[in-house]
Amino acid sequence: MSDLRTRSRDKSDRKEFSKTPFQAVQVIAISFGHMVHDVYSSFLAPLIPLLVEKLGIPLSLAGMLDVVKSSPSLINPLLGYIVDRAKVKYFVIFAPAVTTVIMSLVGIAPSYIIVVVMIFVMGVNSTLFHIPSPVLIKNLSGDRIGLGMSFYMLGGELSRSISPLIITGAVTMWGLEGTWRLIPFGLAASLVLFYFLRDYEPEENQSRQMKSKSETRFWSGLGRLFSSIGAYLLFVMALKISVTLYLPAYLVAKGESLVSASLMLAVLQFSGAVGTMVSGAVSDRIGRKTILYLAGIACPVLMYLFLRFDGSFTYPLLSLLGFFLFAYGPVLLAMIQGEDHVSPSFVNGVYMTVTFFIRSLIVFLVGHYVEAIGFEITYYIAAAAAVGVIPCIYFMPADRPKQVSGK
Repeated sequence: MSDLRTRSRDKSDRKEFSKTPFQAVQVIAISFGHMVHDVYSSFLAPLIPLLVEKLGIPLSLAGMLDVVKSSPSLINPLLGYIVDRAKVKYFVIFAPAVTTVIMSLVGIAPSYIIVVVMIFVMGVNSTLFHIPSPVLIKNLSGDRIGLGMSFYMLGGELSRSISPLIITGAVTMWGLEGTWRLIPFGLAASLVLFYFLRDYEPEENQSRQMKSKSETRFWSGLGRLFSSIGAYLLFVMALKISVTLYLPAYLVAKGESLVSASLMLAVLQFSGAVGTMVSGAVSDRIGRKTILYLAGIACPVLMYLFLRFDGSFTYPLLSLLGFFLFAYGPVLLAMIQGEDHVSPSFVNGVYMTVTFFIRSLIVFLVGHYVEAIGFEITYYIAAAAAVGVIPCIYFMPADRPKQVSGK
């Protein structure tokens, strides 16, 4: 009898959930805010040579700024726990404005210590944006969480292409100390977010008793969720780092010009943005794990073909590789946020911290092996390691029942 009541309640919950509309305008507004925020937060890399010259610091100290920027990732779960108990929309609304002001004023900072403080504050602010924003996307996406995450991740991918162009153009026109003129554009993004989110309030659908039960399930399932996702990231990140961070160096070592190598990287990144947009939406229809399996099979094969064939095959292979290699991002976010967590921002914080540690480890390992055994063998190893995602997908939580109406 108890089982019948549980099944009846589950069906009722699914029916109510399936009627939740996809809030397209708000989802696009947050995705736009994500793009603008990440455009400004990505100014650091292009500015490093200029800061070295202005402040008279060694390149090693300038490189440490990227570590300072990423250091708040160590406390993401704690920040997520705090955010879950606050008005999450205000973190999302104001973060682009704060990051905009800080990064637009870095050029006038009088000393290295001031720059370090500014970058650290920006890093904390960036974390306070990225932890709750997927939660808002989930709440606003109804039964199409994958589509919502695709829009969200697309904003982040586009920012990586736009940011160097914007900051380079600004420095060319106004000089390093004139980049403060970029402030109004970032402030406008926060105004847009405020306008579209001002009336948003999260729905409280659970009673205290149901929330207590959900909390028990939450903690018991957290280990399984992140052990499988962490293992997946470990295998896929080796391949992703190889063909993003180190691709230009590999191609130049093979005899390509720097211009040609940069163009190939741009093709890979653009195809990745397309894959990001498509994968989450399609996963709403055919299942998250299905998309991960397809990408898990395609990526090692495409990487092997890319290493084997040159000439006219290079661009098509890089396009396909980028499409599948970036496809997992929105799918994993949709999978994580698709679960009925009582602390969704905390869970997202854990995910960001796991990603930070794994990425840092893989960047070091790939660089070490490239120096020790060369690009070619390292790339073959990365392609072979990517096959390891297949068993990881098997142990991930099962897909939720299909709830998209198809309309």
